[in-house]
Amino acid sequence: MFKFLKEKISSWAKKLSEKAPEPVEIVETKEKPKKKKEKKIVSKKKEEKEMPVPMKFNPGSEKYEPDLEKLESEIKKEEIKKEPKIASKGFFARIRERIGKIKISEKEFESYEEELELLLLENNVALEIVDKIIKNLKERIVGKDLPKKEIENEVKDALKEILEEVLVEPFDILKQIREKSEKPYVILFCGINGSGKTTTIAKMADYLKRNKITSVLAAGDTFRAASIEQLKKHGEKLGVRVVAHDYGSDPAAVGFDAVAYAKKHNIDVVLIDTAGRMHTAKNLLKEMEKIVRVCKPDIKLFIGESITGNDAVEQVKSFDWAIGIDGMILSKADIDEKGGTALSLGYATKKPILFLGTGQEYKNLEPFKKEIFIEKLGL
Repeated sequence: MFKFLKEKISSWAKKLSEKAPEPVEIVETKEKPKKKKEKKIVSKKKEEKEMPVPMKFNPGSEKYEPDLEKLESEIKKEEIKKEPKIASKGFFARIRERIGKIKISEKEFESYEEELELLLLENNVALEIVDKIIKNLKERIVGKDLPKKEIENEVKDALKEILEEVLVEPFDILKQIREKSEKPYVILFCGINGSGKTTTIAKMADYLKRNKITSVLAAGDTFRAASIEQLKKHGEKLGVRVVAHDYGSDPAAVGFDAVAYAKKHNIDVVLIDTAGRMHTAKNLLKEMEKIVRVCKPDIKLFIGESITGNDAVEQVKSFDWAIGIDGMILSKADIDEKGGTALSLGYATKKPILFLGTGQEYKNLEPFKKEIFIEKLGL
């Protein structure tokens, strides 16, 4: 993502820096003191000759001797007084500080604001977060003295800080599972139709298995017979138990039985699949409330596609409103060249992204790391 944004910032920085004057070499010179009348010079020399020599008593010889240290100090003071004061020295120092720096005006920023807004929108960043990014960027660079040669880095650093604020730091799910005193740890998965929930749940089971954590799968999508069969096949391949009921049965009952099975067999985690439902179907979202009430999940994860774009914001908001999600997993991140969906979801929910689905194999589930994600944006 944001390959084009990186190029745009470089282009923008170049245009802005062209308005600043090239640095010029400034040579500071001391003003020559005006020539004084010979009479005064002679008088000064006379005064120097007549400068009294400080004396100090030497106990060893019981005599007064010249105090050389004090004499040297007084001579230095006199020399400082004689040095000509250059009033223009501070002026040159101030000029040097200004050379190679530019100040971006509000008008100049506005000339690039529309381009930046369009670029962010094209990269699947939701309008509300686009407004936030532009507003924050404006506050950080407009009217500030920026080094001419560092203008591009200054803009990129400001943008990077904004994105770090937008993305919520993910929690360590493995740590939470291991620290729970009473097993099992229950995870409920939700999302719209075709978002890749069933495959992602299988990937999660494999991820837990690789980390020495046992799990059981609950085939809670009872509205599709194919979904139940699909989860069973995943369970066979992974060597993980799948709890399933008949097609059309109560999904809350499936989840309840899976939790009971985990307790009986000392299994660490229960992964509950649910039927995909459109975020606009409020009555179906209400059904999710029953599953949550019966199964009492420790966390509820929304699964969305990275390539969905701005629609994902409305989707996640609806599920968050219905059951209160705790985090997100984004599938198909491997074919997403833009990445704006991650930023939009993070900003819209103030909830963390925990994993990215990066392929079809079970191992293709990567823990989301905010620093690495921002680094991949070229910032």
